[in-house]
Amino acid sequence: MPVAAAITVMTSCQTTPVIDGDYDSYPAYKGDDLEMTVSENATNFTLWSPTADSVLVRIYNEGIGGDAVETRYMERRNEREPWRASFEEALYGKFYTFSIFHNGQWLAETPGAYTRATGVNGRRAAIIDFATTNPEGWENDVRPALDKFTDIIIYEMHHRDFSVHASAGNQYPGKFLALTQEGTRSPQGEMTGIDHLKELGITHVHILPSYDYGSVDESRPDSAQYNWGYDPVNYNVPEGSYSTNAFDPATRVREMKAMIQALHNNGIRVILDVVYNHTYINDGSNFSLTTPGYYYRHKEDGSYADASACGNEVASEREMVRDYIVNSVKYWAEEYHLDGFRFDLMGMIDIETMKAVRAELDKIDPTIFVYGEGWAAAAPVIPNEECAMKANAHMMPGVAVFSDDLRDGVKGHFSQATGRGFATGAEGCEESVKFGVVGAIEHPQVNCELVNYSKAPYTNHPTQVINYVSCHDDMCLTDKLRASMPGADEKTLQRYARLAQTIVFTSQGVPFMFTGEEIFRDKKGVHNSFCSPDEINAIDWSLKSSNREQFDYYRNLIQLRKSHPAFRMATAEEVREHLQFIENTPEQVVAYTLNDNAGGDEWNQIVVAFNGANEAAEIEIPEGTWMVIANDGSIDLAGSVQIEGTKATIAPSAALILAR
Repeated sequence: MPVAAAITVMTSCQTTPVIDGDYDSYPAYKGDDLEMTVSENATNFTLWSPTADSVLVRIYNEGIGGDAVETRYMERRNEREPWRASFEEALYGKFYTFSIFHNGQWLAETPGAYTRATGVNGRRAAIIDFATTNPEGWENDVRPALDKFTDIIIYEMHHRDFSVHASAGNQYPGKFLALTQEGTRSPQGEMTGIDHLKELGITHVHILPSYDYGSVDESRPDSAQYNWGYDPVNYNVPEGSYSTNAFDPATRVREMKAMIQALHNNGIRVILDVVYNHTYINDGSNFSLTTPGYYYRHKEDGSYADASACGNEVASEREMVRDYIVNSVKYWAEEYHLDGFRFDLMGMIDIETMKAVRAELDKIDPTIFVYGEGWAAAAPVIPNEECAMKANAHMMPGVAVFSDDLRDGVKGHFSQATGRGFATGAEGCEESVKFGVVGAIEHPQVNCELVNYSKAPYTNHPTQVINYVSCHDDMCLTDKLRASMPGADEKTLQRYARLAQTIVFTSQGVPFMFTGEEIFRDKKGVHNSFCSPDEINAIDWSLKSSNREQFDYYRNLIQLRKSHPAFRMATAEEVREHLQFIENTPEQVVAYTLNDNAGGDEWNQIVVAFNGANEAAEIEIPEGTWMVIANDGSIDLAGSVQIEGTKATIAPSAALILAR
């Protein structure tokens, strides 16, 4: 097809030219029509590219291969306006790309940054009718009830890890639809899949990045490929390799919605892992190919800043970038009914952007949860006081951060395989554990000078902290225990794991666990398994049978937390009023009481004690008769055993929980 004639309509007013690199001069665009809209009889394209000299839009019949069936120049009224082109028909079923002429050359074709559907591997944007992508009953889909953020129990998973192993018994291994199947079983008859999640009792599934990422070739679904997905390409498009047909743009949308709907129907909310801090590639990214330079931070010499250690650093503080992030999150929450967002390397994103995200989600549903990593891989080029770092959490109400203080205090330093923590007998970790127990708030009995990392509280309330000992990053808990406790048998290692997770699940804040650790999965000792094969990452569900006691302990631990609001207080004032540490305990012991029906609990008083030593320890307790809820690596929710007196013994490397 011939290229249509270029048409430029200028207004009578004079405007200041937009200069490359003078990013403050770039005109913001507040319209909601970026970058393609379809009406009954028209398809309209709008591209924000202030420094482009010309822009082409190409229409294709295919998502990959073949020539453009039509190519047109786009127009703009002046240098302050976006580029536009219109076609007098609804182009459903077609694909498109943009190309800009910039600094004397045509840049490569791009689907644009705002696209919401693509063909295979995300190289061409797709024009689809989103109303046709809704599974049956989607209009009636509702989020499971949630009272307060501390009621949340997060289970982090990767699609392939959870369902690709043959033992999962799933019809759709590694796909979105794997989480729609009920009734799946392991070869030993144990529940897997969504039934396993319900049996365990978690409230939220945190799914590793599920937008379109670049490191997996979607056109070869049966080849051996694996990646966590922290390499964004199209932020607003589901990843095609998790769908049953990556070549059909609507399939990935429909199947992701079906997954979310199925989880909702089973009482489980869904959190999406989002990576707005960097992109997969630099000059060739959709950001760079539409508005070169603007979306990224740069060093003084003009090179890309790289606080992500992935090659670039997204400039969230710029107006159009901030709007992009906020509107992307809003889109996922509205179109896909997502219930939460976990921000990767959130410390690279500026505080004002995170506050804007929280404010926009509050308009949709204030129970949508937002949290992230309160750090960066290196120092961002913007001032630290402007970054959404852990230490600045008090400046971001409604946004939570991970507690690496508790994590490393309990299990040992994340990067030192043999390093030990409180749960594995290390000395001097008590104050780090206490800091985690109170939810990183100010508490008169916690000496922050002795906490491993943070020397001051950073949360306003315990709703702002994520307590955990393991996630997809670094060694999973099983591997960490094996490396740091060489020679220990599996039963002993599982004992350490139970102590570690009991600390997490009885602490104030939001507990978080890594998928499969409830059945003592490992990753063969691999620290960074982001591209390791299924042999490393996939969960062997036969472990659920062989490690059934471990699973039952986790299940009971979760039920204990869900049944007793004393462990889920929502305000710092409540915690300070009701939680009191027991003084003069032996070394390597942390013990406290939850008093006066804390949080409205049916139990008037609870004693929680952790012994990190490899020998029994004795503590003072309030005089009276106590039900033994947890002791020596086991949990009895009914408290059928009772003790009396003013002293209690804690078994080695174990937790003791008493109630009355």
